[in-house]
Order: sequence, then structure tokens, then C-alpha cells
Amino acid sequence: MSSPSMPRRSFLGASVAALSAAAVSTNLAAEARADIPDPPGDRRIFKSLKYGMLKHDGSTTERFKLLKEVGFDAVELDTPGLNVADIIAARDASGLPVDGTVISTHWSVRHSDPVPDVRAKALEDLKQSIRETHAVGGGTVLLVVGHGKDGSPEEVWQRSSENIAKAIPLAAYYGVVIAFENVWNQFLYDHNGPANQTADKFKEYVDQFHNPWVGVHFDIGNHQKYCNPADWIRTLGKRIVKLDAKGFSRANNKFTKIGEGDIDWPDVRKALDEINYYGFCAAEVGGGERDRMTEIVSNLNKFVLGV
Repeated sequence: MSSPSMPRRSFLGASVAALSAAAVSTNLAAEARADIPDPPGDRRIFKSLKYGMLKHDGSTTERFKLLKEVGFDAVELDTPGLNVADIIAARDASGLPVDGTVISTHWSVRHSDPVPDVRAKALEDLKQSIRETHAVGGGTVLLVVGHGKDGSPEEVWQRSSENIAKAIPLAAYYGVVIAFENVWNQFLYDHNGPANQTADKFKEYVDQFHNPWVGVHFDIGNHQKYCNPADWIRTLGKRIVKLDAKGFSRANNKFTKIGEGDIDWPDVRKALDEINYYGFCAAEVGGGERDRMTEIVSNLNKFVLGV
């Protein structure tokens, strides 16, 4: 695929806005965070999860406290539409920070949609997610950039790039990184292709923005179907700002618990060491009550942290 580039003027404007607002965003982000205790030790990778995985009746504060008790270091929430006051109260009472959010509408309201009004709604959802993420102290918004069914690879690339770039100045102002996730969206890889595909197109897509407020939320399990995830980690390198973890079995063509399936976890850990990754890794697997949460923490420790 010959990958089109965004108009130079558009990206230059976004880059200038990001850089000029960087100092401001630091203070704004600090104001939004509670007095959360520092983590013990000198770990490089911290354990998070998608909040909806917890199946437990109770208030938001009670749910946050449970996650803290079983060993999670943070939690990721869905945006837009957060009850910000409720989340802040739960965060402060439990000592469990919010490390980031996931834009819940990005599959149905896409930046690559051929209809301009749909792209405008996708942009507003992204902007509102950035605002809410900052308000609760998070540092990233996870975004699926588009879908291959919306047109040719060139059309999906151009539409999504132009739309997302419009949100970068706001991301810079609030100090929130827009983190693209590698998913089964039939874009930047061949969905029916072999299991040795490279991350080169994904890397090129990210690099076209030339911007510190755009990065990668790399899901370790999502592309086991198409590649060795450790190879993608090595290619994407410092572009990776967050991780997701799940298992995958090529033999059965299905997702699994972390540690089950056929992912080469020792090579994944080696690749993360090689790129000197520091940050959060969120579990995205089947959830449950306290016992299941405890099991997930154990799996993250064993297979992602290697302890």
C-alpha cells in the first residue's frame, strides 16, 4: 500500500500547538491527580485493567478499593460519559489512580467513516474523552483509528489522519496522549494474511503525525494471529506508551487467559526490556469477582512482569 501523508500544514500546526502547550499541560495534569501513594520498589511495569472486567456489586469507591486490595496499581475507564465527581471520590478514597481511558464509541463512530457528520461526532467524542481523562488524572486515551471497511486503505488512512490531527492541540493542552491500539480493524495489516506480518505500516501511520501527543497502546494478544508480538514491540519501540495483555491461541483461533495459548511471553518480556518500556499494562480478558481479579493479577505478575 502506498500510504498517503497528511497535508504538511495540518500536522505542522498540530505539532506547534502541542509543543507550545507542553509546560501548561504539566501543571494542569498535576492539579487533577490525588495524593496517591508511590508504588513500592522499583518496578518498571504497573498492573491495570479495564474497569468493566470487575463483576462486583457495590459503589464505585468499594469497587476501586477491591481492585487496590487484590494488587492492581491503577484502572482504565470508558469515556466519554464519565461521572467525574464519582470517579475522583473513589480514586481519592481508595488510593487507586486512573492511568487512562478507552473511547467506547470508536467502533461505531469512526474517524474513517465516509460520512463527514460521523467523523465530526468521532472528533467530539475524542475531545470529550481527553477532557474527562484529564479530569480524573489519566494520561492516555485509547483509540481505534478507523476500520478497513470504510473504504480503500488510502481513504481510511487519509480520513482518519485528518480527523485525529484536529484533536492533538487539545491533547497537548491537557497533557493526555492519544494512544492508537492495534486491533482487528482490517487496517494497516492483512486480516487474512500470514502470521509473519510486520508493524511497518502501523509505525508509518504513527510517525506521520510527528507529534509527542500521539503514541501506541500496544495489545500483546491482539496480533498474535498475524505476527510475533515481540517483533512488533521491537519495531514500535518508544512509540509504545501503554500495554494491554490477553492470551491468544493460533491453534484454536481464539483469545485466552493471560499465559494460555501460544504467545512467547519470555520473548515479549525480552522485547520490553530492549525498548526499556516503563509504564502500565492493562489486562483485557474475561472478568469476574474478587477471586478472578486475584487470578488476573497473578497472571500479569508471572507472564508480563516475569515475577
